[in-house]
Amino acid sequence: MSKKKRADSDAATPAMAQLERLGVPFTIHEYHHNADHMDQGYGIEAAKKLGLDPRTVYKTLMADTGKERVIGIVPVTGHLNLKHLAAAVGAKKARMADKAQAERESGYVLGGISPFGQRTSHITVLDQGALEFDTIMVSGGKRGISLGLDPRDLIRVLKAKTAPLATD
Repeated sequence: MSKKKRADSDAATPAMAQLERLGVPFTIHEYHHNADHMDQGYGIEAAKKLGLDPRTVYKTLMADTGKERVIGIVPVTGHLNLKHLAAAVGAKKARMADKAQAERESGYVLGGISPFGQRTSHITVLDQGALEFDTIMVSGGKRGISLGLDPRDLIRVLKAKTAPLATD
C-alpha cells in the first residue's frame, strides 16, 4: 500500500486536481489492480489490498432518473437502493445508468469513477452511514487509486445530500 500526498502541480487525476485546487485535505492510497480477480468488485478489492475496513470504502454509482443522471455513493459492503436514491433527489424512480453513458459523463472508466473531477456535474447523494467515520475512501479516478478524506468535505465540495441509500 502506498499512502502519500502529491504536490499541487503533480495531480494524477481530475479528482485529485479538484481537491488540491480547493485545498481539501486527502490521502492517496495506491494498489495494484488485478482484473483477473474481480468476482467481488472493485471496492472490495481496494479494501482488501489496502487493508481497510470495507465499511469505510465507498463506491460511486451513476443512476438515471429519466430526467437526469445522479450520483449515489454507498459503502462497498452494500448495494445502492435505487428507490431511496430517487426519493432523495425528488424523482419517481431511478435505474442504473448505462455503462457507456456513466463513463462518458464522468470522464472515468468503471471501477475508477470518482465523485470528484467529473466531466459533467451531477446531483450527488452520499449514504448517511458515511458520517459515522472520520475518513472514508472513494475512487481517485483510476483503478488502483483510492482517496481518503473526511465525508463532510465530500458533502461540502460536491454540495451532496445525505440519505439512507445502502442495503445489504
